[in-house]
Amino acid sequence: MEPRKRAIILLITLLLSTQTVSAGPAEAVEAGVVFGGQSTEANTSSTNVHNLSELPTIVEVYTATWCSNCVDVEHALDDVEANASMHQYHIHRSISEMQDPFGTDVLDARFHDRYGRYSPPAVVFNGTTMVRGSVAQSDSLQQDFSTIIEQPLDLGTGSSSFVWTVTGESQGTATWALDIDTSQFGEGTLGAYLWVVEASAYFKEGTNGLENYPHIVRDMIHLGNESQGTVEVVLPAAFDDADLSVHLVYQFTAPAEEEPAVVTDVDGWGPAAEDVALKIRNNQSYNTKTRPRICKTMPNIFESCVLDK
Repeated sequence: MEPRKRAIILLITLLLSTQTVSAGPAEAVEAGVVFGGQSTEANTSSTNVHNLSELPTIVEVYTATWCSNCVDVEHALDDVEANASMHQYHIHRSISEMQDPFGTDVLDARFHDRYGRYSPPAVVFNGTTMVRGSVAQSDSLQQDFSTIIEQPLDLGTGSSSFVWTVTGESQGTATWALDIDTSQFGEGTLGAYLWVVEASAYFKEGTNGLENYPHIVRDMIHLGNESQGTVEVVLPAAFDDADLSVHLVYQFTAPAEEEPAVVTDVDGWGPAAEDVALKIRNNQSYNTKTRPRICKTMPNIFESCVLDK
């Protein structure tokens, strides 16, 4: 490959990998609703039955131990939680991560696949509304978050039951039953999951000053796509202390949209073009403003570039 072309590919790759996310207002998410949140301590057998209207708000927090802005967001959520029915689930950055020990590539990829590839902090409410960054759009982050939580999810009439039975030191059976009108979600798949959460873990080397990191999601175990069932579960180990809890969460997944075709090794660009194309396609910066610049530089990397000619 010519040095000039190699340099262009390297430059585009670096721009994509170092992109930061600015704060913005709440935005709708089309990945599918996430609801549930019935929970119990992992070492305690328990039965929970709730009407759908009684379920707490599921708040997914994308965070990292080096992220100072994340601390402001998390403290604001703590304030809101004191007076609201909600559960926080902190998903730590893992892919290409050098400092944060609490994430996993699987959980990180799941967040990116559903909501997009962003830098922390990012907060998703019931899988339908996202807030990125740490700058308040109103008088405070607390007010921003409270306004979102106060909007009812409105799942209709029905109920959810969750039975957790301890069968061993790090295992148990999860039994669930969901009564809901699934036609409201449209085409897609509604799955039941067991989210395993550690109450708090200590990490002195965290550079955002927290040291004790709460609500860490250790695993999201797929129980099945049926409306009811029973599954034997082996739990992951806690980072420290015996402070795991198990949460029944339902996740609707809409059909995947057809992705644009990628043309590789054209006009002498070589196989490296495929990797750059994938990075562009998977990055939120690939939009109507960015695409013309990419197409001008690498005119045959996307089928859409060819169609635009």
